[in-house]
Amino acid sequence: MEHVSLIVTKLREAGCVFAEEEAQLLVSEARTPAHLAAMVDRRVAGLPLEHVVGWAEFCGVRIEVDLGVFVPRRRTEFLVSQAAALIRHRAVVVDLCCGSGAVGAALAAVPEQVELHAADIDPVAVRCARRNVIASGGHVYEGDLYEPLPARLRGHVDILVANTPYVPTLAIGLLPPEARIYEAREALDGGADGLDVQRRVAQAARLWLAPGGHLLVETSERQATQTMEIFAHSGLTAWVVTSDEMEATVVIGTMP
Repeated sequence: MEHVSLIVTKLREAGCVFAEEEAQLLVSEARTPAHLAAMVDRRVAGLPLEHVVGWAEFCGVRIEVDLGVFVPRRRTEFLVSQAAALIRHRAVVVDLCCGSGAVGAALAAVPEQVELHAADIDPVAVRCARRNVIASGGHVYEGDLYEPLPARLRGHVDILVANTPYVPTLAIGLLPPEARIYEAREALDGGADGLDVQRRVAQAARLWLAPGGHLLVETSERQATQTMEIFAHSGLTAWVVTSDEMEATVVIGTMP
């Protein structure tokens, strides 16, 4: 197989900040020298590392990530930790805009018993999520937000997590090429102010949340105040939690 130092040099020249760590991962994942060379070439060409190897580590869980599917971000582990802290015994958890199903799969691993449901509008993401979520005992549906969920969940959801797209449309062009080129547009574009999907999620949340249930979304620090206003307008009691270490902001809304 190609010498690790040569791979590191290629990755570094291609702009990979963590070239040494990536080289070691590629070597460990390679089945043959030809497979390794092909993976290195794909990474040098700009394909996200997670798409090259086919998986991402998220909250200690190995999540399969297919080509074109949104790669779970490390900052989103903060969203999971906030949701996990609110889970009580036998909680009904719904993961909207689930992408690969990373958030739901991570929540299914918490000690408390969870009934997990996940949904996404992208059929490619849904196929990927089914492998990750069904392995955790959950269910995955294809459709627009709440539309594909079983009607029996109305008024019975304890934890509703929605890692909605929140990048303003005009800011999409400013994203790193790994996201802008290789991830689905609908997983990134949140409309003119980035909050269009959050509005739709919040507006219908009262129909699905159980009394005392919670809606959690990831957003940016700049958008957090507006997201809180959206939640309040939808009848939820809202507050913001942040993590400087993870550069993450989450807005939580509670059903009265």
